[in-house]
Amino acid sequence: MKIGLGLYRHMLTRDYYDFARQAGCTHVVVHLVDYFKQSPSNPRNNQPTGSKYEAWGVAGDPDRLWMATELKTLRGEIEEAGLILAAVENLDPAHWHDILLDGPHRSHQIENVKTIIRRLGEAGIPILGYNFSLAGVCGRVTAPLGRGHAITVGMDGPAEDVPIPNGTIWNMIYDGNAPVGTLPSISHEELWRRLQRFLEEVIPVAEQSGVRLAAHPDDPPMPTMRQQPRLVYQPQMYQRLIDLAPSRSNALELCVGTLAEMTEGNIYDAVDQYSKQGRIAYIHLRNVVGKVPHYRETFIDEGDVDMIRILAILHRNHFAGVVIPDHTPQMTCAAPWHAGMAHTLGFMLAAKAVLESPERYGAELAPVTHGGK
Repeated sequence: MKIGLGLYRHMLTRDYYDFARQAGCTHVVVHLVDYFKQSPSNPRNNQPTGSKYEAWGVAGDPDRLWMATELKTLRGEIEEAGLILAAVENLDPAHWHDILLDGPHRSHQIENVKTIIRRLGEAGIPILGYNFSLAGVCGRVTAPLGRGHAITVGMDGPAEDVPIPNGTIWNMIYDGNAPVGTLPSISHEELWRRLQRFLEEVIPVAEQSGVRLAAHPDDPPMPTMRQQPRLVYQPQMYQRLIDLAPSRSNALELCVGTLAEMTEGNIYDAVDQYSKQGRIAYIHLRNVVGKVPHYRETFIDEGDVDMIRILAILHRNHFAGVVIPDHTPQMTCAAPWHAGMAHTLGFMLAAKAVLESPERYGAELAPVTHGGK
């Protein structure tokens, strides 16, 4: 497996690339969507959080897709810094909101996504992460509840009281002039139908372009959020998603923290199941305490999940993709994001070194290297 770092759009600079190399990363996953645009409740010094019912920010320009030239330039800058661009994570709601909503511009936006996939392939970027969700990542709160009063993110109960306003999707505003009102609720099966139709139309283009689409599970993994259904809120539902399109290009952006927040299943069995199938494109590594609708994110070494065991399972199943910390609690210092990431990456690198060189460390590692029990 390879160790990487996820960088938001405003972090796509040489300083952040150098930080990634200094912290031991070989790969980066980049976000081209600006989740923080025009959002005072969503500071750029942390992961995108917003508030329980407030959108992250304003979506991008619906008439401007990412160009192959800018993708190639970005890849070149990252490679010049000694890193590999592993994936682009998430589509801009401005480019595909009517695919999620089954709205009047759906056909045009399917062509948008196909164009983006082709351009990623042309630029030599092998993975596009996405999250097929109406409410998106919402309903969370931020508080100093981590170890040593670290600022962290969690959930303090269901987020059903306030429905999604018109003009908002995936927790971002795509139309600031939308009519007053809220998004009508739909069924789970309707949302699955929309996903299946999406995959049927774009997976052939992904195959031709050499790009894997990697689906993130619903975060937080509740059956409904803001009165809208969720797709993958239990571990077994990931299997339904990959069975919809039996293609290498239909893959998973497996988030360990999100799976650990789910109320059913076993996190170790889920990681084993999907890594054995070779359907994981890349992995988010994050630890948590609790289950939805009451949980909080923790430092990687203190939560409910045995992260050494997770990494041992991936190693045993010959997972060759990239593992990144998606986010961490913030540490009390001049650079809270950097410190939290450096702490997590150090843990990951140490675990990887031990797992990949058991002959150095003797028989005491047998419980880890032989099944992670």
